[in-house]
Amino acid sequence: MGDKIIGLKKVWLGVALAAALWFVMFAPWTAPHINFWWVMTGSALALTSFSLLADSDIVKALRFDFKQIVAGLCIAFVLWWVFWIGDKVSQMLFSFARPQVDMIYSIRDGSNPTVIALLLLCIIGPAEEIFWRGFVQRRLMARFNPNVGFVLATACYTLVHIWSFNFMLVMAAMVVGGCWGLIYRFFPHSLVALIVSHAIWDACAFVLFPF
Repeated sequence: MGDKIIGLKKVWLGVALAAALWFVMFAPWTAPHINFWWVMTGSALALTSFSLLADSDIVKALRFDFKQIVAGLCIAFVLWWVFWIGDKVSQMLFSFARPQVDMIYSIRDGSNPTVIALLLLCIIGPAEEIFWRGFVQRRLMARFNPNVGFVLATACYTLVHIWSFNFMLVMAAMVVGGCWGLIYRFFPHSLVALIVSHAIWDACAFVLFPF
């Protein structure tokens, strides 16, 4: 029981670190004064380092194979269409939807799209999955049970985006985090597929095929 409590403290410490980093990136008091993409990259590297130091077993799950890569591509493809449909529906339902989405995309202004795509593909996307699913959700599922772990991890992933005060971003985080978390809940050996999915989806949604 003592080891489990210690492990849980590491999880909450990691979540607190993520919340602080997301505050710097998204809060209106700090966001205008930073370069979002470089701070996001640094945050991703920090969370990955924290995860691997706190739980070296994550490395064992990082085995790329053809099936996982194909699965990741398929998940990214389905998610892109889910968000394309969601974007159209939200615009019909909420007058604030498009302006808030445009506000999210404004973080690309003044940045090289190729650099953004490479950062999302190679660092940011993979790092988020290693931390949120490979570390946070896996630890919570082991400490409680798979369902509770999934709900808690998804809630944490969603709530760190609340600093943006952007309803559409928070809902997007809930949907996409819920999808990746649900897959991990039922397929706990799918971390590589989720890494591929997250990286590809990020690059497509933000650079290649934005909504």
